Amino acid sequence: MRTRSSAKRSAHVITLGCAKNLVDSEILMGQLRANNFEVSHEGDAEEAPVVIINTCGFIESAKQESIDTILQFAQAKQDGRVGRVYVTGCLSERYKEDLSRDIPEVDAYFGTRELPALLKTLNADYKRELLGERLLTTPRHFAYLKIAEGCDRPCAFCAIPLMRGKHRSTPMEELVKQAEGLAAQGVVELILIAQDLTYYGLDLYKERKLAELIRRLSDVSGLRWIRLHYAFPTGFPMDVLDVMAERENVCNYLDMPLQHATDHVLKAMRRGTTRAKTTALIAEIRKRMPGIALRTTLICGFPGETLQDQQELLEWVAEMRFDRLGCFTYSHEEDTHAYALKDDVPEAEKRRRMDEVMALQAGISEELNMAKVGQVFSVLFDKFEDGVFVGRTQHDSPDVDNEVRVETGEQEHIRLGDFAQVRITAASEFDLTGELA
Repeated sequence: MRTRSSAKRSAHVITLGCAKNLVDSEILMGQLRANNFEVSHEGDAEEAPVVIINTCGFIESAKQESIDTILQFAQAKQDGRVGRVYVTGCLSERYKEDLSRDIPEVDAYFGTRELPALLKTLNADYKRELLGERLLTTPRHFAYLKIAEGCDRPCAFCAIPLMRGKHRSTPMEELVKQAEGLAAQGVVELILIAQDLTYYGLDLYKERKLAELIRRLSDVSGLRWIRLHYAFPTGFPMDVLDVMAERENVCNYLDMPLQHATDHVLKAMRRGTTRAKTTALIAEIRKRMPGIALRTTLICGFPGETLQDQQELLEWVAEMRFDRLGCFTYSHEEDTHAYALKDDVPEAEKRRRMDEVMALQAGISEELNMAKVGQVFSVLFDKFEDGVFVGRTQHDSPDVDNEVRVETGEQEHIRLGDFAQVRITAASEFDLTGELA
């Protein structure tokens, strides 16, 4: 445990789940620091006087990880190795009563919208003047900007509305102010996140305002890259592509979770679209933005999905040739619309289908990467590990996409958080190797 002054209190925060949860933890830590807490994140929590676990409850594997973490620190509390233990986040929002009954060693459970109550329990004040300020846990040169909370989409498989509520856009002026503050701290890459970016503004301004928001954020001095995550395909605002084309600091990158390709599975998922409409949308996006990197995610083993559906999905993935693709097995979540359906695909078969999709994507990714050999890209460097500098092109998001690995000579040096021109010399399925150009 780090040395601290007697005037300060200490808290250790553990974050599970997605980047949206990470932003919540960063806001919590910013509030704690303003209340004279010494705050640590992740790492070793042994002997911490206060441990706060920010949980995920999205799918079964995430729920299990959260429960295991809670049990670990409940035991550490019983053993006298940590002081108080608090739990917040999505799992706590969804299962607070069950958790309180089954794991009573935890001092208190809080939902996703109970930050003031959590702070009050810690004898800390919720400081409204700190709205948007955070204690960053990412490398200082990039940060996530959550532009909205919750979701209004009716997707059959998704429990997010149960844990996060209806869609609530953050006013544009607040987001610009947050971006300016992040840029002043040295952030050069801003990654926009929400459960659904494309719905932004409909609740506040009665029309989609994502394009205008991006345009205003791109005017913030110091921001070199603005990246878009989690764009819903139905009702996608095409004017976003106009901003992407006209603004150099808006990355040619779009994360659009599509989930499936066959019409009857898409209908059962309540996605509000068809294979033909999705294919046409992708074609139009690529026509307007040649060279754009498209990332998507798919679900395998949804109730009623047949082997024929799997085959059609594979054919469609081969046809679309996505730059980046992630795949998940279906998780049968109670209180969702799909919970009324029979979870009729065995777990082993779900995993087999997922592995089949990812094996296909690995071959596509390798072909796309091999085509980059000999080309020069602007690369933002994130870390130095095993004697190699590791960075990303504008077509790659942190943690989930390709990396560019560069070994430097004795006379060469790369500073983390800086950009450099890199010539690609070799490629594999999911990574590139290069040299300073």
